[in-house]
Amino acid sequence: MGRIDEGAVATAFTSERQLRIDGRALTTFAPHSGFWRTLDGWVRTHANYPHHRARLLAALGLPKDASAEQLGKVLSERNSAEVQETAYAAGALAVAVTGPAPTDHQLIEYLEPGASTRRLAPAELPAAGVRVLDLTRVIAGPVATRTLGLLGADVLRIDSPRLPESEDAHADTGFGKRSTRLDLAEPADLDVLRELAATADVVVAGYRPGALDRFGLAPEALPGTIVVQLNAWGWHGPWAGRRGFDSLVQAGCGIAELTGDGTQPGVLPAQALDHGTGYLIAAGVLRGLTERQRTGQAARLRYCLAGTAQWLLTTPAEPTAQAPFDPTPYLVETPSPYGLLRHARSPLGYQGVPGGWQHGPSRWGSDEPIWRA
Repeated sequence: MGRIDEGAVATAFTSERQLRIDGRALTTFAPHSGFWRTLDGWVRTHANYPHHRARLLAALGLPKDASAEQLGKVLSERNSAEVQETAYAAGALAVAVTGPAPTDHQLIEYLEPGASTRRLAPAELPAAGVRVLDLTRVIAGPVATRTLGLLGADVLRIDSPRLPESEDAHADTGFGKRSTRLDLAEPADLDVLRELAATADVVVAGYRPGALDRFGLAPEALPGTIVVQLNAWGWHGPWAGRRGFDSLVQAGCGIAELTGDGTQPGVLPAQALDHGTGYLIAAGVLRGLTERQRTGQAARLRYCLAGTAQWLLTTPAEPTAQAPFDPTPYLVETPSPYGLLRHARSPLGYQGVPGGWQHGPSRWGSDEPIWRA
């Protein structure tokens, strides 16, 4: 029998804010990320990664060492839509704050399943013996695979050595998995990735539509594998190929306007699109494993942050009071190569669920690109 502990869920949904590394708190948003007033409203920028900050500043004609104050001044002299499209053309990230509007984004999109002869041996944990290839970054995808790792899966995360990653972020989402780096521009590394994908039970990919197809990793190229695809803005329409993060989707889908105080936009009390989508993906994978065991069909599932946002905006809910919340009972300590981690425990609650992960995060990119067995 499952049970929901609202305190555990609230703590897990803010895991990046709860994490302490040898007592040090993480910086979740950089100075150039946030809401900025424009001539006709507001925009939200995301510049946590150095290359995104550099692109944003260059797109707006600012020097690479421009301060947040200089950025704010330039944005105040432009229209929101102009900033949004100028940033997009330069590969930067800025989204105009808009009101809610109906969309056709689905919470889960089901594609035609593949055929599989793979079966799992009986085990105590629901994902024991499952090989999960994790091709995701930031929060939503890594939360999904972190959850599958808790439930017994052998999770191997692959990153490119060409893309920077926050090791603090990996310290939060790297529990229960291993991490390696492969350069897909190198034929030998690409061969390794293809072999890992071909022998995986599950592939979770968090890139824009078509980004991995040219490497032979399209769902139809992996017929016996459960394939989950995740992006920010959905799989159809003019925004499908755009980069995005939770904070930007909140701005572009109407959540920022609805949670504002009348003078400026607001945010949800957690990056709920990321975390919520992550747990939905984990649940979808578990259902997919069950269906593969029963029918021999390997599921093809698609998720997007905008779909989760649309579901939140259109699902009736009773208003609740915002009571003070103490996360302390839901925090535990785990040693790691990064130092002593004080972190949120898993919110999963059912009879027999592990009390915690078998191991904390390894250092980002430090493991061998092989399955455990």
